[in-house]
Amino acid sequence: MYEMTSRERILRTFRHQDTDRMPMVDSAWAGTVARWEREGLPAGVDWETYFGFDKIVRLFPDNSPRFPSRIVSEDENSITHTTAWGMTLRDFKIPDSTPQALDAYVNTRERWEEAKARMLDGAADRIPWDGLKAWYPRWRAEGRFLQLGLWFGFDVTHSHMAGTETILYAMYDDPEWVEDMFDTYLTIAIDQCTAILDAGYEFDGMFWYDDMGYKGSTFFSPEFYRTMLKPYHKRAIDWAHEHGLVTELHSCGYVEPLLPDLTGIGLDMLNPLEVKAGMDPGRLKAQFGDKLAFHGGINAQLWDKPELVEAEMRRIIPVMRDGGGYVFASDHSIPNSVSFEQMTRIVDLAKELGRG
Repeated sequence: MYEMTSRERILRTFRHQDTDRMPMVDSAWAGTVARWEREGLPAGVDWETYFGFDKIVRLFPDNSPRFPSRIVSEDENSITHTTAWGMTLRDFKIPDSTPQALDAYVNTRERWEEAKARMLDGAADRIPWDGLKAWYPRWRAEGRFLQLGLWFGFDVTHSHMAGTETILYAMYDDPEWVEDMFDTYLTIAIDQCTAILDAGYEFDGMFWYDDMGYKGSTFFSPEFYRTMLKPYHKRAIDWAHEHGLVTELHSCGYVEPLLPDLTGIGLDMLNPLEVKAGMDPGRLKAQFGDKLAFHGGINAQLWDKPELVEAEMRRIIPVMRDGGGYVFASDHSIPNSVSFEQMTRIVDLAKELGRG
C-alpha cells in the first residue's frame, strides 16, 4: 500500500477502513520537549516530524467574553493573572505544572448576562482570517488533517468561566441558567465555524473538549447528561455531519457510562481513554468498537518504564487495531519523565505494531 498523507490515514481510521499504518497523534508537555531537545532532538526540528507522528490542525475561533487579561501579582514561584473568561489563575513557574484556579468572576446569573453580552459583541469578527489565508494552503499541501474546534459544553463552562462548584450546583438548582450558557457558547461557535466553511475553506473534522469525568466516576449522572448536555452535543454532531465533518470528543476521566448516549447521537471518535481514571480500552473496543473509533489509551504513567509500557502496548494495540478505528497516543499527554531515548523506543514499537 502506498504511503498515505495524515489526512488520508486519519479519515480512513474514522471510517474503520484499512490504512498503510496506524495513525499516531499525541501531545507532549513543554517540559517534555525541552528535555528531548537537551537529550538529542535536533535543533529546529519539531518532535512530531522527527518521530513521524501525523500532523493535524485544530482551529478554535474566539468566543470568549474578552474580559481584560492582567497580571495580579508575581513572585519567584508563580504568576497570578486574570483571563479573557473572567478566571483568576495562579500559574506556577515550575515546568508543566497545573494552574491553580483562585476565583471565577462569572459566578452569578447577573455576571453571566454581562459575560454573554461581551461574547455576542463582535463574535463574527473574531475569526482569524489573516492566519487562515496565510496558512491554509500550506496545511493542505502538507496533507494535514484539519479539525474545526467548537468551544462549548460542561468542561469549558466550569473550568474556564464559572467554577466547578458553581456549575454543578446550578445544574441542579438553576438548570435554565446553565443551559443558556451551553446554548450561547455553542451558537457562537457554530456560527463562526459555519462562516469559515462558507468562505470556501475545507475541513475534515470537528473537535471539542468536554471533560465529563474524573477518577472512577462522571461529574454527573447519565440522567443529568441526557437532560442537560446531550441535546447540545447532538446539535454539534448533527451540524458537523451536515457539513461532511467527522467528529471527535476529548473527554478526560471515566466517561464510560455516557458512551451509549454519545454513540447514539453519532459521535465518531473518543479521546483520550484515560486508563488511570478507569477507562479500559479493550472493554470499550468490545462494547462500542462497531460504532466508535478510539484515540489514545496507552497509560502515560507507564511511559517512563520500558518493560511495563512495552507490555501494555503489545497487549492493547493489536486489540484496538482489529477492524480499524484506532489512533495511537498516550491516555492524555506525554509527561516530562519520558526521556528522548525512551520515546524513541516507544515510537519504534508503535510503528512495528501499527503496520499491516
